Amino acid sequence: MTVERVPDERQRPDHLRPYLMLPPALRQAAAWSVAVILLIAVASLVVFALVELRAATVPFVLALLGASLLYPVVPWLVSRGVGRGLAAGLTCTVLVAAVTGVIALLVNSLVHSAPQIASSLQEAGARLADWLGPLGAKIQHALNNAKGETNSLVSTLTNGVLSGLGLLTQLIAGGVLSLALVFFFLRDGHRTGDAIRSYLPERSAATVIACAERAFDAMAGFMRGTTLIALIDAGFITIGLIALGVPGAPGLGALVFMGAYIPFVGAFLSGTVAVLVALADGGLGTALWALGVVLAVQMIEGNILQPVIQSRTVELHPATIMVAVVAGSGIAGIIGALLAVPVCAAGMGVISVLRGDPGRAGR
Repeated sequence: MTVERVPDERQRPDHLRPYLMLPPALRQAAAWSVAVILLIAVASLVVFALVELRAATVPFVLALLGASLLYPVVPWLVSRGVGRGLAAGLTCTVLVAAVTGVIALLVNSLVHSAPQIASSLQEAGARLADWLGPLGAKIQHALNNAKGETNSLVSTLTNGVLSGLGLLTQLIAGGVLSLALVFFFLRDGHRTGDAIRSYLPERSAATVIACAERAFDAMAGFMRGTTLIALIDAGFITIGLIALGVPGAPGLGALVFMGAYIPFVGAFLSGTVAVLVALADGGLGTALWALGVVLAVQMIEGNILQPVIQSRTVELHPATIMVAVVAGSGIAGIIGALLAVPVCAAGMGVISVLRGDPGRAGR
């Protein structure tokens, strides 16, 4: 009894392999297209899962950012005889006090300055409508709508909190989870390498550890550099606005500080608000001086502060940053815009390790 053998693919006649009728360039393009489609599909599923699980993923990312900002404090305390658990607890206590103080300062500045800023924006819209005609009328309409939407949003959030609809509970739960994760990251972060080696072969573990270190360095560089730059920018712009007699200068400085964590977009929006408020209160001359102050601070930031302060681990092209901010805001709103750049920097760090770039030495 003979068994008929199926011919190997390489031995089959060409007329039985119709894809050979296509030009080689087209076959290669088709193969790359399939690979790209599969990559996009997998990435979309991952992003969808992360967004759906945002109650856990957002606190996790926030905890990583907080731990990357505070991580050097724990070894410093341990080297002076403090236990690692106690050092992590003290660091988290200082973190809570600092965050509470900053939020209270920002909220107080915004609450006291919000009426002045809102009325000044309305007056600025009226002046632009007189000067620019139809274009100014559109700007005035946009400012009026922005004020109405802001008041409606504030009213909705306030009513939701007061009536116990769960928003406050979610915020508290997310904050507690983030704080607990920061504590565990600070206390047990030095054991991460040993844990990875216990689950993976040595070669794979080395690659994973290198990727984790590079991603952590990127987030740490972003958080430390951006926080210091935000403080400097907000301080100089606030001083300049106070010197010009612009109303609501502390609130505008608070907007500048918060906007610094959203590259390009935040600086543009906060600077625009400051100039419009100066235009409404002091006229065109004051607005031009305010614009000069904002541009001068931004030039100092871009040419001096960022190259000196910002860590070399955050080496993202401006186009990449803008695309990341837009994509993050489209996926998860303001939280996505805030987290887009550090997450993108961490991803680029991982890619650089996988490409064989030695980069910075790990901890």
